[in-house]
Amino acid sequence: MLKTGLTSITFRPLSVDEIIALTKECGIDGIEWGGDVHAKPGELALAKEIKAKTKAAGLAIPSYGSYYRCNAESGTFEDTLATAQALGAPVIRVWAGEKGSADAFMEERAEVVISLQKAVDAAKAVGVTVALEYHGGTLTDTQESAHQLLAEVGRPELKLYWQPRTGGTFEGDIPELKAALPHMAHVHCFHWGPAGWKDRHPLADGVEPWTEYLKIIREADGDRYIIFEFVKGDQPDQLRDDAKTLHALINS
Repeated sequence: MLKTGLTSITFRPLSVDEIIALTKECGIDGIEWGGDVHAKPGELALAKEIKAKTKAAGLAIPSYGSYYRCNAESGTFEDTLATAQALGAPVIRVWAGEKGSADAFMEERAEVVISLQKAVDAAKAVGVTVALEYHGGTLTDTQESAHQLLAEVGRPELKLYWQPRTGGTFEGDIPELKAALPHMAHVHCFHWGPAGWKDRHPLADGVEPWTEYLKIIREADGDRYIIFEFVKGDQPDQLRDDAKTLHALINS
């Protein structure tokens, strides 16, 4: 089943209460709480408070949007995992290092692999899943590198977040989505132009590609959240419009 979500970093200036209210108003099913502003790693009392408020509003917490980069500079994974547990989030989103696949040295890639192995094992022990975000400037910046990384880590529990490639094409996205499907945790939803993050458009302008994306995503077993990540102009009204579009697509 496909469900709808909002990652809280879409509206970093808004408070936890404001994000919950907006999510509820838009009929969105859950919130992926971000680790940079709203639910920082190690702030467990706050995370528990966020969980209580989110659940009281009838909303789910499908994942914790951490910024753990799986390298030596990231420190230990303990605080990130503990925060996800305090939130009641079954999935932790992480980043694969801080260099793209063409720029990372072998030693840096190996460091990310070892860090991911440790993170996945620790999370598995407490019933939490680790999932890699598809993102430029990391080792998931190409389909080949992302799937090579899965093989190198060698943990079937490690999953992927899929999203359209920044600056990519619909024709390129489709085979990449199909390849990611067996490993997919959730999906980040947006409609951007060739310039990427700075070239955001209403989801209504992306009905054609997203109709095809969702058709493929439905082929996977289990529940998936289609999670809004950034909207045009960072405006709540744009989320209201985009939510209507996504609901129509999912229910069609």
